Amino acid sequence: MSSHGHGASSAAPVAEHFLSAGRRSEKLSLSTLQSMMKCDPESYLSQLDVLQRQFNSSLELFEQKADKNFASITGIGSDPTLAKYLGDRAMLLAHVTPLYPEHLANFPAKLATLIRCAARHLPSGLRCRLAQALILLVNRKILDIGETLSLFMELQTLGDRTLKKLAFDHVIHSIKRMNQKHKNEAKNRALQNVLFSMLQEEDEVRAKTALVTLCELHRKKYWFDERTANAICTACFHPASRIMRAALLLLLDYEKIENDSNSDESDIEDETKESPQVILSKETIYKAHHQGTAASKKKKKAKLERVMRRMKRKQRLSTERNNNSYYSPLNHLNDAQGFAEKLLSRCRKCEIFEVKMMMLKLIARTVGVHRLILSDFYPFLQKYIQPRQLDITNLFAAVVQACHDKVPPNDVEPLFKQIVTEFIHDRSRPELMNEDLLRDLASYKKDREKAVSVAARSLIGLFRELNPSLLVKKDRGWHIEVSEQEDDDDVHTSGDDESVGTNRRKKDPAKKRKFADFQVPNSDQLSLKRVDSSMFDVHVKRRRSKEERSALAKAGREDRGKYLPRKAANQKKTGGLSNRQKERKKKMPVVAKREKIAKSHLEKKKNNQRAGKQFRGRKA
Repeated sequence: MSSHGHGASSAAPVAEHFLSAGRRSEKLSLSTLQSMMKCDPESYLSQLDVLQRQFNSSLELFEQKADKNFASITGIGSDPTLAKYLGDRAMLLAHVTPLYPEHLANFPAKLATLIRCAARHLPSGLRCRLAQALILLVNRKILDIGETLSLFMELQTLGDRTLKKLAFDHVIHSIKRMNQKHKNEAKNRALQNVLFSMLQEEDEVRAKTALVTLCELHRKKYWFDERTANAICTACFHPASRIMRAALLLLLDYEKIENDSNSDESDIEDETKESPQVILSKETIYKAHHQGTAASKKKKKAKLERVMRRMKRKQRLSTERNNNSYYSPLNHLNDAQGFAEKLLSRCRKCEIFEVKMMMLKLIARTVGVHRLILSDFYPFLQKYIQPRQLDITNLFAAVVQACHDKVPPNDVEPLFKQIVTEFIHDRSRPELMNEDLLRDLASYKKDREKAVSVAARSLIGLFRELNPSLLVKKDRGWHIEVSEQEDDDDVHTSGDDESVGTNRRKKDPAKKRKFADFQVPNSDQLSLKRVDSSMFDVHVKRRRSKEERSALAKAGREDRGKYLPRKAANQKKTGGLSNRQKERKKKMPVVAKREKIAKSHLEKKKNNQRAGKQFRGRKA
C-alpha cells in the first residue's frame, strides 16, 4: 500500500511538469515548429533537445507503471490533455527523425518498446497515435518491417477496431511495397515464418489474425507461392473449431471473395464516375504535348497517363474475368491426396452438420481440381442424397465437382442410382442412363411444371451433342437429321445428282435458321470450373391466384388516401393558392391602376346623379 501510494504521489508532479512545459511550448505550434525544423534543422537543436527530454521523461514514467493498470495512474489515465500531449510529441519526433539521425538514433527503438510493453494499458487515442508514429518510421525505412511485424500482428489482437484496421492495412501495404519491384525470397521467408508460427498457436484470436492476413496476402498475389497456400489449407486441421471453420469458409468462398470484393474493379468504376472523361484522340495527344503553357502541358500529360493506366488496368481485369480458369489455394497443395483423405476422416468424426457439409464440399472441390480417386468418398456422400436433406443443392454441386473421367464407373454407379431413384424418376427405375431411361426422361419436356419441362429440354439438348442415337428421332434435332440425310445420300451413289442437290438445298441449315455449335468442355476444363449450388435451385415464376393478386394490389395502395372528387379535393387542399386566387392578388401596373381608379370614380359619379333624380322629397 505504501509503495503504491508513493508511486501515485510521485506521478502527479511529473504529470504537472509535463503539462506546464507543454503550455509554455504551445506558444509555437507543433506544426509550425515541424515545418521550421525541416527547413533549417541546425537552428532548432535546442527545441529538439527539449522535446526529446520531455518524451524520455514520459517514457520513464510509463515504464515504471507498465505492469499496473493504466487507468489507476493518477493524472494520466483520466486526463485526455496529457495523452494528446504525449501523442503529438511522439508524432513530431517521428516526422523529424530523418533530419536528426544522430540525435534521435534511439527514438525508434524506445517507441517500439513503449508500444510493446504498455499498449494494452494505454488509452485508445494515444495507442493509435503512437502506432501511427511507428508506421511513419517504417514507411521512411528507418525501421524494417521484419523488426515490427510481430508487434503489428500483436496490436490486431487487443480488441481495438481502429487500431486493428490500422495495423492490418500497414502489414499488407508494407509487404506489397517490399515485393513491388523485385522479390527478396529470404526476407519473405522470414516474414512468412512469423505468420506461420502464429497460425499454429492455440490462441484463437492470434491464429485467426494470422490466417486472415495470409489469405489477404495470397488473394492479392503478394505472397502467391506454395508455402502460403499450403499453410492456409493446413489450417483446416487446427485444433480450435473456430479456426478450422474460418479456414473452411475462406477456402470455399475464395472465388466469391475475389468477385464480390474486387477492389481493383470497384476503384476503376469510382474513378470513371468521379474523374472527367478524357477521350484519347490524336487531337488530345497533340494538345497535351504542343499547346498551352508548360504547367498546362504537364497537367494534360499527367491526365493522359492516368487514362492510359486506367484503360490498361480495365483491359487486364476484363481478360482475367473472361478467363474461365478457377484458382484457389487448393491448386498449390503439395499432397492433395493426403489432404483429401485426412479431411474425409475428420469429416466422419464431425458431429456438427454445418461443418460436415463444408468439409464435404471442400473434399469434392479438391477431388475435382486435382482429379483424385477417392473411392470411399462417394458411398459416404450417398448417405446424404435424400429429398428432405438440408442443403441438397450444395450436395448436388459437390457430386458434380467430385466426378471426372478418371473415376472408376463402379465407384459412382450407386450414387447415380440414388439420384435417379430419389429425384429424377417417379417410378424408381433401377438402371443408370441408357436409351430407355433417357427417352423416359425426355417425355417430361411437355410437363405442366415449368421447372421439370426446362430440365427435360436441357437434357435433350445435351444428348443431341453427346450421343444423339439414344434419343427418339423427333428429339434429335434438325441438324442431326440433315447430317444423317447427307450421309445417306453419299453409302446411295446411284441416285440423280440433280435431285440430290435439290434435297440438299431444301434442307440447307443456313437457310432455315442460324445454329451455333454447342461446344461441350473437355474434362480438364470441367475440373477447373467451379459449380455454383444456386444453379440447382428452381426459379420458376408461377401464376398467382386471385387472392394473391388482390392482396398485392391492396398492398400498393396503403399510402393512398380516400377517394375524393376534384372539387372536394381542391377545397381540402393544404398547399398554396390556385392560379385564379393568385390572379386576384396580382399587382397591376401604374397606368392600369389609374385607369381602374378613374373608371370607379366615374361610376360613382353616375350613380350619385341617378340617385338625386330619383329622390322626390318628403310628402307635404
